[in-house]
This record gives sequence, structure tokens and C-alpha cells, in this order.
Amino acid sequence: MNLNRRLFIGTGLAASALLSAPAVLAQAKPRVVVIGGGAGGATVARYLAKDGQGALDVTLVEANPIYTTCFFSNLYLGGFQSFENLQHGYDKLASGGVNVITDTATAVDRAARTVTLAGGQVLPYDRLVLSPGIDFKDGSVPGWTVADAEIMPHAYKAGPQTQLLKAQIEAMPQGGTFAMVAPPNPYRCPPGPYERISMVAHLLKQTNPTAKILVLDPKDKYSKQALFEEGWQKHYPGMVEWIGPDMGGGAVEVRPATMEVVIDGEAEKVDVCNVIPAQVAGQIAAIAGVTADSGWAPVHPDSMKSKMDENVFVLGDASAQGDMPKSGFSANSQAKVAAMTIRGELLGSKVFPAKYSNTCWSLIAPDDGVKVGASYEPNAEKIASVESFISQTGEDGALRKATYEESLGWYAGITADMFG
Repeated sequence: MNLNRRLFIGTGLAASALLSAPAVLAQAKPRVVVIGGGAGGATVARYLAKDGQGALDVTLVEANPIYTTCFFSNLYLGGFQSFENLQHGYDKLASGGVNVITDTATAVDRAARTVTLAGGQVLPYDRLVLSPGIDFKDGSVPGWTVADAEIMPHAYKAGPQTQLLKAQIEAMPQGGTFAMVAPPNPYRCPPGPYERISMVAHLLKQTNPTAKILVLDPKDKYSKQALFEEGWQKHYPGMVEWIGPDMGGGAVEVRPATMEVVIDGEAEKVDVCNVIPAQVAGQIAAIAGVTADSGWAPVHPDSMKSKMDENVFVLGDASAQGDMPKSGFSANSQAKVAAMTIRGELLGSKVFPAKYSNTCWSLIAPDDGVKVGASYEPNAEKIASVESFISQTGEDGALRKATYEESLGWYAGITADMFG
């Protein structure tokens, strides 16, 4: 299947966008404030402005003037994408009717329906959409704090951290050791850490073929495990060692000052250590008071509306919604359902039953791509998977190449759908 821009215009009930927004008479436009300009936030802002046909006042608040996608950033590490190809601006969103503010939201007053920004501006809203991505649990990896990310980078918020990690890998001594501390569930883009291992292995195979890779994992299994292990054995034999909880992977300590990892009580010197800690919803969700004890924000599965406040929606990684992974495709799909619901509430347009979809691609080696995905529908408790698919071990090279090329089409399509 050729994935391109049309897929995203047609996915996730975007067909409802074809319905004209009802005329709004001489009254103030309903105000929607969106916090976070990634796959969820940029998409919902764009669809509200486009399908609202000028009847909504849509404001997007994003701290960074240029957005760097975390999805596909592993391919930059492996040398398959330039850093510039991961970066996207908001000019087209602004020209499409979205008021884009480069600032950080610092407070939400849900009673007064206002958002306060670091620069002092106060934004009133009729509906608030939170799509802040993830933050990290300090202390979840003993010995590591967010302040240590300049020594042991997480590279799980794309940008300078991604560039730092690549520079560290390229500077490794011959025969050196790269270690990754993998995150516990749930975490952003479930295949993400293991695609990263594949891309690091590919880079090292070209420049440092005697290097070793340690994957220190608190989980006893992970997404696409059989596919990754098959690929590592085929393309990078003897380079990658996965250490699960039974072998000490679940009780790892790191020592940034001495570049050591402590596994099952034994310290080991490494040259690069990529620490991906436990994760929670982006901080503004907690500040707004819409997160549960889990650190994630529970939502109604048929709308992405917060269970804490009927005027607040939470999208993407930050949400606790059920079976969907915390991926860019998921956030984009959820954003269209939220946009349709908000238009229905504020403008009276038709609301269709929610449907969601997701695919996560991973590149293991040149022209060796794999994928996993599903279609989803809401039930009384959660967004539930109703049909799923996954690449199979032993697939021929032509199919794997086609899967990789499909991912390239998806990236072009989703970024056009997010940013215009």
C-alpha cells in the first residue's frame, strides 16, 4: 500500500471535515487552546482551523519554534535521514488560520478556563487540548537524573539530545561498548528503543565493527522481539547482547561521573550510555490536574475527552486510553476524533462514531523494514484493538524493502497532515 498524504486526510474520521461548519452569527468565536505542537497538537489545531472554516479561534502553544520529530529520529542515528529532514516549522499552520504562540504553558485554571504562559500572557478557552508528550520520572534509573542527560543522554525528546547521542556514538573508541537502559512499560513508541539498537548497530558496523552493544531491560519481553532478534542475528551477529530482568536488566544502576553501569551488583565501564527512563505525561497535564496516580491522563475512549474535565481533551503520549501505543500515528489519529468532537460541541457539526488506527514501522538494516499495527474502536472501558497485524520472521527481502519504503511514504504523509 502506498502511504501518502491522502491516507492521513482520510484516516481517523477526517471525512467529517467535508461537512461545512455552521454559520456563526455576530457573536465571539469559540476559543480552543492547544498546548503542544507535535503529532497530536499540530494535527488537532490544523483540522479545527481548516474544518471550522474560520468559525473557531484556534491557538497553538508550543515552546519550540521548530519541531523535531521523535519518530524517525532513530533513522538519523543510523545515517538514513538527515537531521534537517526531522525538523518542521509552523508557518503553514499559521497561514491556515492557527494562532501559533512560541511559549511554555505554566498554569491551567480549569474553573476560570484560562491558560497562563511563561511570558505572562493569559489565554481564555472554551475547550483546551493538551498534547504535551512525555516527561521523565527522576530517580527511575538509580544514579541518573534529568541533569545527567548531558552525559548519558536519553534522546527521547528529539532535538539536541538526538545530536548529542549520535556524536557520542561516532566518538566511541574502536571495540568500545554502547549501553542502553531500556524503559519499563508504558513508554513512547513501543518499538522505539529496539529500532534504536538496530540503527546504532548499523552505524557501528560501518565505523566500529568490533564494538559491543548492551541492552539492559527491565521487561521480560518487548514489541517485535522476534523480528528484532532475527534481524540482529542476521545483520549484526555477536554485536548485540540483550540482558533482561532475569539476568539483572531490571536492577541497573548508572554512574555518569565514571561512565559505568552496575548490573546485578557488578560495575562495568562503557563508552556511551543511552538512559531511557520511566515516563509520565508531559508536566502541564499534571499541572492541569488531569493525571491519575499512574502519571498518565485518563480519557473517554470515544472522544479523547479528559475524565477529569469535560472541557479538556488529552491526546497522544500523555493520555491513558487503552490499547493504542504511544506513537505519532496514534496521536494523529486521536487528534482527528478530538477535532470532530470539539467542532460538534462548539459549532453543532455532525459527530461520527470514533475509529482509530496505528502503524509502527521499524528499520532493522538497509531495506529491512518491519511493522506492527492495528485498528481500534472505543468500548465502555477503553480504546480497544479490533484488528491487528505484524510483520513475520523469515519474510523475503522484497517485502521488507517495500515495508521500509512504505514507512517513508507515511512520514511524508503524516508530517504534511500535521503541519500543512
